[in-house]
Amino acid sequence: MSVQFDTLIYNVRIASMQPNGLPYGELSESVVALHQGLIAGLYHADALSELSANTRINGHQQWLLPGFIDCHTHLVFGGDRANEFELRLQGVSYKDIALQGGGIKSTVAKTRAASEAELLNSALKRAKRLTEEGVTTVEVKSGYGLDNDTELRMLRVAKSLESQLPVRISTTYLGAHALPPEFADNAENYIDFVCQTVLPNVASQQLANAVDVFCESIGFTTAQTERVFKAAQQFGIPVKAHVEQLTDSKGAVLAAKYNALSVDHIEYLAESDIPHLAESGTVAVLLPGAFYYLNEVQKPPVSALRQHNVPMAVATDLNPGSSPIASLLTAMNMACVLFGLTPEESLRGATLNAALALGLSDRGEIKPGKLADLTLWDINTPAELVYTLNGHRPTQVFFGGQHV
Repeated sequence: MSVQFDTLIYNVRIASMQPNGLPYGELSESVVALHQGLIAGLYHADALSELSANTRINGHQQWLLPGFIDCHTHLVFGGDRANEFELRLQGVSYKDIALQGGGIKSTVAKTRAASEAELLNSALKRAKRLTEEGVTTVEVKSGYGLDNDTELRMLRVAKSLESQLPVRISTTYLGAHALPPEFADNAENYIDFVCQTVLPNVASQQLANAVDVFCESIGFTTAQTERVFKAAQQFGIPVKAHVEQLTDSKGAVLAAKYNALSVDHIEYLAESDIPHLAESGTVAVLLPGAFYYLNEVQKPPVSALRQHNVPMAVATDLNPGSSPIASLLTAMNMACVLFGLTPEESLRGATLNAALALGLSDRGEIKPGKLADLTLWDINTPAELVYTLNGHRPTQVFFGGQHV
């Protein structure tokens, strides 16, 4: 044990989120060694005197968790849709608002009109809210430009958040989010544009870690979705999909066929389709914020997902229309109250399973070799983080091994 570590965090209780059969993946070790941005080792308290480090931090028996991962957001956008919130409360449905030119299309107009600096400034405010709760990785989708220039601009803005905040950004190209006005009633030609014009530019500039499609009755058909998946496959980019949010379109089955990283929303997922997800290793991402804001009643088949051992992730779906929630802790609580997850499932859904939903194997659990993105909490049990609304913030955050 002659290694000189950068940092030792000792006297902590560790909720590792490792699937070790214990609640929250709790470990018997109470000392975590950090070195060169990684978790270098886990040790029992009696080894502390033999360990050498530049910095020692006494955790005072607080709980140490992996940094949270918000694996589904749309946090780069122009304007807001507070007026649509009022309309929905007056009885107008999300679908009717979309058909009347509202919804995604209204945000498209505002996003196209926004400069790169304006988009960055507004996105920073939202991202900062997430990081204050211990989120260290955020997935950010495009999809509010629906043209070449704005989509690329959104992805650049998302990437640039990393230079402004202690956060890692995973970007997703969601060109097939809605039909832009210039392709009204011409979805096939728009899919041509997505696959043949924008996606090659996204790929050549390495702006996206994944490609997503809104496969839905008010979005794109499974045939159109498959065209995008095939194009992404040619560029070697993994796919994800918004599916079964409003109807059972069999988008999840299609996504599983292409080994999608995740299928997201899935309120209308048929239980008979779940084995396809289990076989492909696709993660089911639950988005209770949209369920709550849209006042939906159809819940995702959580019990069946459990029975088939399909990993379940939880995310905010932070967006201006159907889930303006800049709080992953709130989304975790909603996943329990509205969908019936346990606190442990919800926390695992925002750590280990969220990492799986992004295809990231280097984070989401406290284990040697993983990124040293960690949060320390003054709580009696990890369940408190999910049980309480707006009751907790981390007492300390470590990002890449650095105390922030």
